[in-house]
Amino acid sequence: METKIARIAEILREQDLRLTPQRQAVMEILLSNIGEHLNAEEIFKAAREKYPELGLATVYRTLELLVDIGVVNKIQFNEDCSRYEYNPDGDKHSHHHLICLQCGGITEFDEDLLDELEKKIARQNNFAVTDHCLRFYGYCAKCRSK
Repeated sequence: METKIARIAEILREQDLRLTPQRQAVMEILLSNIGEHLNAEEIFKAAREKYPELGLATVYRTLELLVDIGVVNKIQFNEDCSRYEYNPDGDKHSHHHLICLQCGGITEFDEDLLDELEKKIARQNNFAVTDHCLRFYGYCAKCRSK
């Protein structure tokens, strides 16, 4: 985790920003929950245990900054709030998700079957595609067995 925090501090410095204790707190929570998709309030509650002076507005501002510099992905699922996850590669191309309509569970998958379709759409429409998002909604094995 320390290596990742150091890399994030370097990315912030490249933007003439610094790794404040609040930014570090948010990143520590995200790095401790790799593969999870946490909302700002979940991050806030977890971070407050170690940093009780941290405010919710600061968490929101920090998350937006981290999204802007490519360290964190912001994902909107079938709900009112955004969810966030660490973006280890700093890439703009996001992975895809399976979302259970019963329990709300989220499973990631990296299989990208859309490359050819993306190229075809770009070519036919003279459009430079930079990313796409794919979500499948349904029921996980656990919910189906109930």
